[in-house]
Amino acid sequence: MTRKQPDSTTDANAELHMARRGLLYIISSPSGAGKTTLARRLLAADRNIAMSVSVTTRPARPGERDGVDYRFVDADGFESMKERGELLEWARVFDNHYGTPRAPVEAAILAGKDVLFDIDWQGAQQLSEKMPGDVVRVFVLPPSGPVLEERLRVRAQDSPETVARRMAAASSEISHWPEYDYVIVNSDLETSVNSALAILTAERLKRARLLGLSAFVRDMRAVL
Repeated sequence: MTRKQPDSTTDANAELHMARRGLLYIISSPSGAGKTTLARRLLAADRNIAMSVSVTTRPARPGERDGVDYRFVDADGFESMKERGELLEWARVFDNHYGTPRAPVEAAILAGKDVLFDIDWQGAQQLSEKMPGDVVRVFVLPPSGPVLEERLRVRAQDSPETVARRMAAASSEISHWPEYDYVIVNSDLETSVNSALAILTAERLKRARLLGLSAFVRDMRAVL
């Protein structure tokens, strides 16, 4: 009888019930390159990874929900979280602040759950310094400069002045690509999604993350 293969949403070692340490999957890109869309598709395709909900001082955009897309706080509240050590990382992006709450991320990692981050290079650097063995860093590049500008204009969420400012910042942001483990050129969304999923599968199989591997091999050898 042919054994049924697990679907694409199945964790790599779920059938073995092997203990695994979770990972922090970071996706960064200049604004408009597609990291948010890619992150949403990754969440939809794999039920074993959850989005990290960042805290931010920027106003909510149409359709965004507090506690789901972001936790929206004022500047004083954000500063208080920093002072109490409640943020793993934080950064100022244009005129607003963004940060990652510490407690839910650390709890997820210890429980063997994966956490997805849609953050910039500053946040990626800080997470890499604090949790170096847990991070997987993916940088998303646009296929070209003109395509990036067109994407920013089409999404119609920002003023022409903001679009120009984001384009001016893109070159500096892109210069940080060598700091990442993987690079995806987002010219075709489906191809990019498949690449992101392949990275996730490979990283879950890394020996250092499989906490139950030694016991599994020991038990196997005992009956050989």
